[in-house]
Amino acid sequence: MSRPLPLHRGVSGMRNLSNSNDFWDSEVKDKTEKEDLDRNRASDQSYLSLRFPFRLLCPDNSPSKYGITENGFASDPFSVGSPRSRHKLTVLFLKLSLVVIVILALTGSFWWTLSISTLSRGHIFHGYRRLQEQLVLDLWDIGELSLGASRMKEIDFCPEESENHIPCFNISENLALGYSDGGEYDRQCGQGSRQSCLVLPPVNYKIPLRWPTGRDVIWVANVKITGQEVFTSGSLTKRMMMLEEEQISFRSASLMFDGVEDYSHQIAEMIGLRNESNFIQAGVRTILDIGCGYGSFGAHLFSKQLLTMCIANYESSGSQVQLTLERGLPAMIGSFNSKQLPYPSLSFDMLHCARCGIDWDEKDGIFLIEVDRVLKPGGYFVWTSPLTNVQSFLRNKEKQKRWNFVRDFAENLCWELMSQQEETVLWKKTSKKNCYNSRKPGSGPPICSKGQDVESPYYRPLQNCIGGTHSRRWLPIEERPTWPSRSNLNKNELALYGLHSEELNEDTTDSRTAVRNYWSLLSPLIFSDHPKRPGDEDPSPPYNMLRNVLDMNARYGGLNAALLEAGKSVWVMNVVPTSGPNYLPLILDRGYVGVLHDWCEAFPTYPRTYDMVHADGLLSLETSQHRRCTMLDLFTEIDRLLRPEGWILIRDAAPLVESARALTTRLKWDARIIEIESNSDERLLICQKPFFKKQAM
Repeated sequence: MSRPLPLHRGVSGMRNLSNSNDFWDSEVKDKTEKEDLDRNRASDQSYLSLRFPFRLLCPDNSPSKYGITENGFASDPFSVGSPRSRHKLTVLFLKLSLVVIVILALTGSFWWTLSISTLSRGHIFHGYRRLQEQLVLDLWDIGELSLGASRMKEIDFCPEESENHIPCFNISENLALGYSDGGEYDRQCGQGSRQSCLVLPPVNYKIPLRWPTGRDVIWVANVKITGQEVFTSGSLTKRMMMLEEEQISFRSASLMFDGVEDYSHQIAEMIGLRNESNFIQAGVRTILDIGCGYGSFGAHLFSKQLLTMCIANYESSGSQVQLTLERGLPAMIGSFNSKQLPYPSLSFDMLHCARCGIDWDEKDGIFLIEVDRVLKPGGYFVWTSPLTNVQSFLRNKEKQKRWNFVRDFAENLCWELMSQQEETVLWKKTSKKNCYNSRKPGSGPPICSKGQDVESPYYRPLQNCIGGTHSRRWLPIEERPTWPSRSNLNKNELALYGLHSEELNEDTTDSRTAVRNYWSLLSPLIFSDHPKRPGDEDPSPPYNMLRNVLDMNARYGGLNAALLEAGKSVWVMNVVPTSGPNYLPLILDRGYVGVLHDWCEAFPTYPRTYDMVHADGLLSLETSQHRRCTMLDLFTEIDRLLRPEGWILIRDAAPLVESARALTTRLKWDARIIEIESNSDERLLICQKPFFKKQAM
């Protein structure tokens, strides 16, 4: 039996010469089949190179692309005949899909970038901010939920000893920490200073009387004061009397209180005015009253369109600040024993100290330097003290020495001694900067360098140099527009604060609309079983239903301006958060009062001191920062500041307002969300704090 010949050439090198024709036919056949195979292989490779371009970029790393089969033919790697071939086909198909997706994504991103216009960028940024806010809220909610259901229960009430407590002010603790020489009265806000409970009002607490009655008569149970403190309040600005053992009266018609009007008249004459009604014409609108007694000086001047801010040290009982606020007058806890006040340089038209308890001759006159910093050019400093009485000098040489120091130091500050009558002295701050350079070398404190001259310090250590001289706001009070014109700044004046007229006009328009809406909504009707907005047939809340208003994010002071324009009998504490843009100098220059504050710390005031708290955009501002506190911390502080039956108005982005609404149940507030406009992404949250009465033991 003959051995079969190989089916391809060159394997054995053997030829069968017995049948040449068969060999020829076989050779021709082999050649023909080889050519057909080569043509098919070339066409297959061309087809596959188009169908699978990724193979050109990622070649197979196997030793041979084409294997040899048992019959000697090269196997097709894309043949669907074997499982391995099908696997390779699937892998290549996935690679091709990935390439297509990447190309489409890059192309789409390129055309999207080119299509962004200036207007669309604003919308994209706005949408990004909303996504950012929602992300923060989601993380916040996750954090709250992860702590368990115990975190969702209502907040407990504070113990009785906390009913007048102010976080950050603890004299005994400060003394134990080594603070002395007045430093024990400074605020010290540590991590453990936050209050995590709700402060109950005292037993027999009553809703304050409406303005202007509440200015002259307050409920004695609403403040912490002893009968002895009432009967020994004999100084000019601290006189009061009891009425029926339930009320305290500050009526100026009282025989015990006939001196404030005469005293104010005397100060006006010392300036060269006919009476205190002419303070406005002399450029005086805002007054900082240091150690204000119980606010009677400011209460009298309020009828003359003058706005007086009272500051005094923290007092555990008989507090000047607490009683002044209870009367519906501006006040806050403040002390510059070691730190600067949280007001910008050149803030007030007049500073007043009537037996305020500050020894101006101590610490090398550094307290007088702080007075000079916050006083506007051309402003007045009024000091009433037994130390200034000339007759006392003949009997006490030590008093004469102290008085001589204050007088000479004031002269080195470029203050002009305008008048001295009995116990009252009045100086006028210079209006000209060149006065400081004309002093004798070494006389008086130096001028602060630009690095030292911080326009808006926040509880910064007292500086032993003259501040405010580098400010663009250096403008004498007599050259400023008088009140109320000064509240409407012109284009050139706004440029000093980096603002355009359009920005202030927009803020003014929005605030006017907001005040109209707020006033129509401030009614218990919205919390009835069938709530409705007060319409034309419903009586509007009275103009004097509110008195003390706290604006937690005041911006340019628009809410303050709108409330006064609407004829509401309110005053507004304009707070500028330290976490946002600082327009506090603008607010004070418009003739309002305000302060810098970090809302992760307790506000320097007593519990139950405000009738309404307003927060427009504050939640957005705080969530955009690296927060050291939560929204619940912020709301607990609001509850402490608010009087029973007081109002909270929060306007912000809808997701933030929804989160705020969820927290109100824990604070026991009545709350409702109002849609401001149908096309707006903002919401208004209106809340009212209930009046929880403490039972007498």
